[in-house]
Amino acid sequence: MFAHSAGCGRYAPSPSGDLHIGNLRTAVLAWLFARSTARRFVLRVEDLDRQRARDPQSQIDDLRSLGLDWDGPISVQSEHLDRFDDALADLQRRGLVYECFCTRREIAEAVRAPHGIPGQYPGTCRHLSDAERARRRRERPPALRLRTGTAAETVHDLLHGHFTGAVDDLVLRRADGAYAYNFAVVVDDAWSGVDQVVRGDDLLASAPRQAVLARMLGWRPPEYAHVPLVVGAAGHRLAKRDGAVTLRQLEAAGHPTTAVLGWIARSLGSAVDVDDAADSPEHAPEPPVGLLRRMLETFDPTALPLEPWTFATLAAQ
Repeated sequence: MFAHSAGCGRYAPSPSGDLHIGNLRTAVLAWLFARSTARRFVLRVEDLDRQRARDPQSQIDDLRSLGLDWDGPISVQSEHLDRFDDALADLQRRGLVYECFCTRREIAEAVRAPHGIPGQYPGTCRHLSDAERARRRRERPPALRLRTGTAAETVHDLLHGHFTGAVDDLVLRRADGAYAYNFAVVVDDAWSGVDQVVRGDDLLASAPRQAVLARMLGWRPPEYAHVPLVVGAAGHRLAKRDGAVTLRQLEAAGHPTTAVLGWIARSLGSAVDVDDAADSPEHAPEPPVGLLRRMLETFDPTALPLEPWTFATLAAQ
């Protein structure tokens, strides 16, 4: 439906605050995957959740501090709503969209039923009559769901191999009128010519449904690489509550950006020599861009660790 440019990779943070070292590690990996395969690399700000969206400038500054660069202007999701309008209209013309009036509580209760499948929408509103839909509209505005027609899909992941996941009738537009993440990300990737998606492995389960949606819109799904997350000392996904985890916090504690990038390099099993003195105030560290370029020269995705990286705040790395 849309013209594609040459293939590229991307990093697409949500502007909800400063990036922590786990976010930065994924950004570095996305850049390494793209640049090592001669792809373009684009940066996208995913700000459709207006309640959580903040000024993305601090995130952009942090990425630049690490030596990351990208091709073309930064894309901002909220500035391209027409893309989603057009894609939704295309699906509606083909009868692939239906109204859903279920609340989160009703869905949760349905999947707890004897034949319910945890995490999947059970299709409650799929076959409502016109009269029933009209009655429900008077009670609450509907969300719009995709009529998928398949229960499972297999995708190939560069790190996980073949992965088969459940596919349900995913939400395209929420009841409040905002476009849903799973829909927006597929449309934006296609518009940008993204054919390689590198992101945290907590999103692996969403890849099959996104691949199905892409094909229904006439697009080829991207190549996937779902990378291990960074976890805190307790073994849970790293969060800002774990202490000094952002670049600014770590720099304030005496750990310069090159030291942080060095920790990331070690966590990836990088073959580059990282100066252990780089986080010493008396040492003039290598600029981050120099270390990043050396990481690119030796980058080998087949050697990446497949286990989460435990980041103990301010501990020896």
